[in-house]
Amino acid sequence: MGLPLGLAFADRGLRVTLFDINPVAVARVSSGSLPFDEPGAVGVLARVVGNTLDATTDPACVADAEHVIIVVGTPIDEHLNPVPQAVPTAVAAVADHLRDGQLLVLRSTLYPGVTAMVERLVASLGKDVDVAFCPERIAEGKAMTELFELPQIVSARTDVAMDRSAKLFRNLTSQVVPLVPEEAELAKLFTNTWRYIRFAIANQLFMIANDYGLDFERIRGAMAFDYPRAADLPRAGFAAGPCLLKDTMQLAAFNNNNFTLGHAAMMVNEGLPLYLVHRMEQRFDLATMTVGILGMGFKAGSDDPRDSLSYKLKRILKFKAAGVLTTDAHVATDSDLVPLDEVLERADVLVIGTPHTAYAGLKPRQPIVDIWDLYGNGVAV
Repeated sequence: MGLPLGLAFADRGLRVTLFDINPVAVARVSSGSLPFDEPGAVGVLARVVGNTLDATTDPACVADAEHVIIVVGTPIDEHLNPVPQAVPTAVAAVADHLRDGQLLVLRSTLYPGVTAMVERLVASLGKDVDVAFCPERIAEGKAMTELFELPQIVSARTDVAMDRSAKLFRNLTSQVVPLVPEEAELAKLFTNTWRYIRFAIANQLFMIANDYGLDFERIRGAMAFDYPRAADLPRAGFAAGPCLLKDTMQLAAFNNNNFTLGHAAMMVNEGLPLYLVHRMEQRFDLATMTVGILGMGFKAGSDDPRDSLSYKLKRILKFKAAGVLTTDAHVATDSDLVPLDEVLERADVLVIGTPHTAYAGLKPRQPIVDIWDLYGNGVAV
């Protein structure tokens, strides 16, 4: 999320320096190349790199900035517990280069209370630095439009910090929404949790329909046809990626693990690969078959495989099936991937893991397990 934000500010004429500890990523950006796919970003990078945008591994660049924006991952651990120290640790790593008069903007999704932790950290350093939390709300693949189109939530403890952060983000969008930091922290978690629960509802309804041999997508289409109160029911499919499950579990932890809906959504969404394999075992002699998974990215059109449920599906099938082959039209970081033609030649049954458009026009000889209804075949499996 940091690179698209830097590109957006630089394209609006602000002087931007990107700091990262990964020298490979810095070198790629400095040479005018993106380390990941993001529609619309290549042209912007070509315009701004070496002009209004530079990239470096030297933390001393922080001292030269009027605004310092922290964009680091905020993970959960192997027990699904939040790691709230991630952002304060990143701030502490550049603390020697912070100077009086700067605005420090926290951009990552935050466990509630982390903004206050950073405020206390900055105060303990004796720095006269304004602190604000302005969460990103863009979707991967839409960054270079949504950074300019979506209203920006801004939050701070003081009027000065609030005004400064609002002025900064008005370089991108005319609409800003002021909140206190704790409200903004929950607003971001609520947003991702709401999406995760909506996907879980769709997936649970899909499983009910599919178990009775009925076409969920036809049912969904009938529900939504000229009927606005059902129009927001999403399609069934893997609800994955680096944010939705993580943030739902952060919200659960914040509420003392008293979050029945969030935990139920996790069980539905994370259980979907197991459900598909169970249904495949009922239909096929799976132990004698090679399964081909088409698509390993966490969502359609993305080259990002982080937390993709296609990999959970792969692990289950490696135990249940005679063999598993995987391919992807976008992901380039997985050495186990094989060409699509090889999968189509060798597999006995196919599963649509990610509904990339590259797979929509295929006419394979094998049966297809298609939870996404990419082929409009009705019952998925």
